[in-house]
Amino acid sequence: MSDQATKDMVRQKYTEIAAQDKDVNAASCCGSGCCSSEVYNIMSDDYSQLEGYNPDADLGLGCGLPTQFAQIKAGDTVIDLGSGAGNDCFIARHETGETGKVIGIDFTPAMIERARQNAETRGFNNVEFRQGDIEQMPVTANVADVVVSNCVLNLVPNKAGVFKEIYRVLKPGGHFSISDIVLEGELPQNLQQAAEMYAGCVAGAIQKDAYLGLIENTGFTGIRIQKEKQIVIPDDILSNYLNPGELALYKSSSTGIFSITVYAEKSIQEKDCCGPDCCK
Repeated sequence: MSDQATKDMVRQKYTEIAAQDKDVNAASCCGSGCCSSEVYNIMSDDYSQLEGYNPDADLGLGCGLPTQFAQIKAGDTVIDLGSGAGNDCFIARHETGETGKVIGIDFTPAMIERARQNAETRGFNNVEFRQGDIEQMPVTANVADVVVSNCVLNLVPNKAGVFKEIYRVLKPGGHFSISDIVLEGELPQNLQQAAEMYAGCVAGAIQKDAYLGLIENTGFTGIRIQKEKQIVIPDDILSNYLNPGELALYKSSSTGIFSITVYAEKSIQEKDCCGPDCCK
């Protein structure tokens, strides 16, 4: 698919997901709808013990707990990329307090509407949701102390462009904490080409080393993995895309699907511009 076709597919799928509840999404691969008969949440961690958690805003779409690791302080301005129904934004708001500000960005209108309803119901005046593409964020430069994101960049064709945008919107000395899906080894071709597996946060994932390389090449420093866990997709989901022989071969291979939470900083001393396309 072209980049635009991919985005259209993701927007359509997440429009459908916006109308679902967490129980439906939790039994699917990152809410993609490739439902498993095994009743457990394949990717996301349990938010319920975190201060600021709002069940109505949790659609079970994440693959980590970036806000738990993001070192958010009172008064910070925080941007959440792919904010969905607002779950990570509301956790971040608890950390920033009344003196801080949280901006959620999502390109699915149905998600923006649901998130705004959740914020209004709770009277959260310092949380706002902006519709836009995270490859071209509707935010001015050098505005955020912290950027968070939860299982979103794997859905974006131009991941390098997103990291450049993160660099642009962060203040010098700011940092990000991002949870995402990465690979070690190659997925079978049928999984790579499945639209449902793309929307399910798997087929759009790239190699772990390449992912970390994009961060480094953008100019970030202090890069470290804060948490890592392997994702095991149940056989009844895989069998939708792989025949028995392919399934057995895949399970015996060294290919791994991992959720990682990555931290990195924008240097206080910004580098000289590298050319006409430099965004730093």
